[in-house]
Amino acid sequence: MKKLAAIVSFVVCLSISGAAQAASGCYTQREVEAEQGLRITSELMVIGLTCIKMPGGQNLYSKYQQFTQKNQSLISGYEADMIAYYRKQGSANAEKDFHTMRTGLANSISKQAIKMSTVSFCNNFKGRLDKALGMSQQDVRKWAQHVWPNSPTTHPICAQAAKK
Repeated sequence: MKKLAAIVSFVVCLSISGAAQAASGCYTQREVEAEQGLRITSELMVIGLTCIKMPGGQNLYSKYQQFTQKNQSLISGYEADMIAYYRKQGSANAEKDFHTMRTGLANSISKQAIKMSTVSFCNNFKGRLDKALGMSQQDVRKWAQHVWPNSPTTHPICAQAAKK
């Protein structure tokens, strides 16, 4: 009987903890990876589109398309994870909120490109397409699991939110 009470207590604690995380709006590690993975994909798209008129640039957008085809299931999973996040937050239109977030990521990256000349931006970032295209899905996931100081997540990470 004591074991059953302990198990029930543990499950209740997990449920309360999960509800608190959902209410706080913070990201789980899975959601961090999903957003960062979509940030990477958006960055590669901006590189491909921005550099398309540069010498050899036509090839860059094609590489972006190859990357998305190669990683279609991973990217689709990231999209589903983010839509689920917005649903968990009680969004009235989770898909719209997802698309707004995704547009914000692309706009943020585009603003970085605007700050640099097109030539400078393309010279500095075009190598990322080759690097990304050469990665396995596991390597892309590892890349997405890392939060870079200049590319923070749009919501706090749950473990970090609890520390504040």
